[in-house]
Amino acid sequence: MSLARQHHEAEGIALLRADLATHPDDTDARRLLIRLLAVASDLPAARTEVELLAKSLPPGDPSAFIELGHAFELVHQFDDALAAYETASERAPGSPLGPREAGLRAAHWGEWDVARTWLEEALRRGARTPEVWHALGLVRLNLHDLDGARDAYRSGALADPKEVDCWLGLATVAMAAEDWTGALAAYDGVLARRPGWGDGELGRAWALARLGRRDEAARALDRAESLGADARALQKQRGLLAGAPSKAASPAVPP
Repeated sequence: MSLARQHHEAEGIALLRADLATHPDDTDARRLLIRLLAVASDLPAARTEVELLAKSLPPGDPSAFIELGHAFELVHQFDDALAAYETASERAPGSPLGPREAGLRAAHWGEWDVARTWLEEALRRGARTPEVWHALGLVRLNLHDLDGARDAYRSGALADPKEVDCWLGLATVAMAAEDWTGALAAYDGVLARRPGWGDGELGRAWALARLGRRDEAARALDRAESLGADARALQKQRGLLAGAPSKAASPAVPP
């Protein structure tokens, strides 16, 4: 790893091959070798190592092909990466790892329809983590399925009581639906888990303003300012409260 960070990939590859010659079951070394071979643009050799890794793993473990997908991503061959994740899914039909990785990566690339298919398959196979639920919520939101996005974010929030991102997702869905009461409840949920967050107070102020609760909104804006919230968003929201014409955007927080 140190050699790779210094861009001495060839030396790193030689070192790993020497290790594997005497310790062929060193799966961590073989995983790293796959990635270094990809960085060195030797994808045929990387594929060979993937097959060797697959043979050394327990039956039904798809992680060798997930490593191949990561290798393709390193050289920006994203279609090939997705195909590797699909292979991982096919090789281990009972494991959520292949569809989970395919869905998360497709969501990262903005391939919403593809991501939805794979994330829903991962959930069917048991990958019911906040990360997967959150990604599915974001995907459904971008596909304009507000009810589906809300359900996904709620499921993610239930999966981990300390989770914050899914509460932010619920706030985003509520704002998209112009459900200001729901947005306020979601921001209250965010702040219960991340107290003292300025942009969370900013979101709460925005929901209060939309509900016509101007005094409470003003106090929330003061709190947001004291906590270092986004200055431009603060200015817009103060203009809204003052009655100035405004096209104030939603608070500067991610879905």
